[in-house]
Amino acid sequence: MITAYLFRSLDRKVSIAIIVLFAIALLVPFANLIIPADSAFHLPTYLVSLFGKYLCYALLALSLDLVWGFCGILSLGHGAFFALGGYAMGMYLMRQIGPRGVYGDPILPDFMVFLNYKALPWFWHGFDMFWFAMAMVLLVPGALAFVFGWFAFRSRVNGVYLSIITQAMTYALLLAFFRNDMGFGGNNGLTDFKDILGFSVQADGTRAALFAASALFLALGLFLASAIVRSKAGKVLVGVRDAESRVRFLGYRVENYKLFTFVASAMMAGVAGALYVPQVGIINPGEFAPANSIEVVIWTAVGGRATLIGPIIGAILVNGGKTIFTGLFPAFWLFALGGLFVAVTLFLPKGIVGTLAPRFSKKPGPDARERIEHAEEAEAGIDGIAEEPAR
Repeated sequence: MITAYLFRSLDRKVSIAIIVLFAIALLVPFANLIIPADSAFHLPTYLVSLFGKYLCYALLALSLDLVWGFCGILSLGHGAFFALGGYAMGMYLMRQIGPRGVYGDPILPDFMVFLNYKALPWFWHGFDMFWFAMAMVLLVPGALAFVFGWFAFRSRVNGVYLSIITQAMTYALLLAFFRNDMGFGGNNGLTDFKDILGFSVQADGTRAALFAASALFLALGLFLASAIVRSKAGKVLVGVRDAESRVRFLGYRVENYKLFTFVASAMMAGVAGALYVPQVGIINPGEFAPANSIEVVIWTAVGGRATLIGPIIGAILVNGGKTIFTGLFPAFWLFALGGLFVAVTLFLPKGIVGTLAPRFSKKPGPDARERIEHAEEAEAGIDGIAEEPAR
C-alpha cells in the first residue's frame, strides 16, 4: 500500500526521467561491453567513467535542489557532505589494498607507513567491511547535517547568514583534512585503489557496473525526492520556503521539517560522493573547497531550481561543457562559468526546465481546467444577461 502511494505521488515528468535512467543503466554498459570496439556504436571505457561522474554530480545537484528549491535553504556546504561520503568509500577501498601497497603492510595504508603510524587509528576500524563502509556513507554526512541543523534551525538562522555558516563549515573541514595528523592522507588524500567487492576498479566490467549503479541511485534519489516534495510534508516545506513566519504561526514546528530535509539531502549527497570516488580513483581535501559547493548552486540554477529534473540536466550540461571548454580554452573556464551564472540569473531566472516546461505543457492540469470551465460559465452568464431584452 505504501509502495502504491509512492508511485502515485510521482508526476509524469519524473516517471519519464526514471524510465530514461533505467534505460541508460542498461544501454551504456551494453554499448561498452557487448558491442565490438570497431563498431560506431561502441562506447569507450573512459567515456563510461566520465558519464558516470556526471551522474554523480547530478545526484549531488538533486540533493541541493531538495533543500534549496523546496525548503528555501541555500546551502553552500553540500560539497562537504559529498566529500565525506567519498572519504568513507575511499577508506573502504584503501583497506582492500592490503599487502599490495608500495610498502607491503597488510593493515596500514601506504600513507600511514610513510608517516610512521604505529597502529591503525580507531576510526579506520570496520572499513574493511563493505556494509560498514556503506553505512558510514549515510551516517557520517547525516550526523553532521543533524548536529549542524539542530543548532542552526533552532536558533532561527536564515537567509544569507545560514549560507555563510554552511560555507564556513565546509572550509573548516577543508583545513582539517589537509592536516597529516588527521589520518586521512593529508594533502594527497586517498588513492591507488585496487578492488571493490573483489573486482578490479580498473576493469571494464567494474567501470560499467559503477556507471549502472550511479544511474540507478540517481533514479532512486529522484524517486525519493519526488515522493517527499509531493507529500503533505512537501507542501509544508514549500510553505516554509515562501512564508516561514505564517507556517510557524499556524503551529508547525518549522525547524523539524527543515532538519529532516537537510539530513535527507546530506545523505543523498554522501551517496553521490561514494559513487564518485571509485570512478575517478582519488579523494582529497580539494573536494571540500567552497568553490565546489558554489558550482553545485550554479548547476541547480542553470537547470531550474525546484524542478527536480532541472538540476540533473544542469549538472550534466554544465560539466559536459566544462570538459569541452577546459580542453579548448582552459584559462577561461571560470570566466565562462561566471558569465553563465550571470546570464541565467538575468535571462532565465527559473532555469532551463523552469522556463521551458510550461511551454511544452499541452494540456492544463485539473485545477486549470476547472478555472477555465468556471470562466466559460461566467462568460456565458454575462452574455445571457446582456442578450436578455430590457423590461
